Amino acid sequence: MNNVTTLGIDLAKNVFQLHGVDSHGRVQLRKQVRRAQLKQTIARLPPCVIGMEACASSQYWARQLEHFGHTVRLMSPHHVKPYVTGQKNDRSDAEGICEAVGRPSMRFVPRKSLDQQDMQSAHRVRQGWMHERTALINRVRGLLGEYGIVLPRSPGVIKRALPIALQEAENGLTVIVRSLLARLLEHLRDLEDRIRETERTIGELGSQNDTAARLQTIPGVGLLTATALFAAAGNAKVFKNGREMAA
Repeated sequence: MNNVTTLGIDLAKNVFQLHGVDSHGRVQLRKQVRRAQLKQTIARLPPCVIGMEACASSQYWARQLEHFGHTVRLMSPHHVKPYVTGQKNDRSDAEGICEAVGRPSMRFVPRKSLDQQDMQSAHRVRQGWMHERTALINRVRGLLGEYGIVLPRSPGVIKRALPIALQEAENGLTVIVRSLLARLLEHLRDLEDRIRETERTIGELGSQNDTAARLQTIPGVGLLTATALFAAAGNAKVFKNGREMAA
């Protein structure tokens, strides 16, 4: 283990596969460790280059493992795939990651700061509720269509027209469906409140971020676009050109 210069880690929820080689490419470490043992195992290694696939927990583990003096590099899984040989399993994945991280032509995923992750989390929560709102509106329109009532797709129109439809006695809606639609309307209003609350959070984060403030000086770029761009790209200097950043 003391000769490991490059280490590949196949990340997981509970069981992690490690594959380490020395400066000559000879295997020095091939081990499976549980989550509670990973930090202790990495702490015993000399400073080395650690490669991991970019995934849900990779940014967290990158920060944790860098505390032990290692250089952590994240890679897109589809860039690692060509280096995985033999039957696909955790062991071969870790070996492929170890091989890929040492390639001079490898493209690495930019690291995210905690500020970026906070902002990205807020955007993802908002996006999830926006999708849920769209699905809810489609459900309402579909149910009303079964009773001969057609409403536009606009959320604003739905919020105004649905209460009127529920109060109208001669539109053919039964007592049961009125009760169901009333619950959906209540849920829609709750989603709207949650979306506005999340947007306020994004606004607070954006007001504290100099990069987001500068982005908003670009014509046509508002708060949501600026904060989403900062959360996704962070430091634009890590990209060679605009095309690479867009990709």
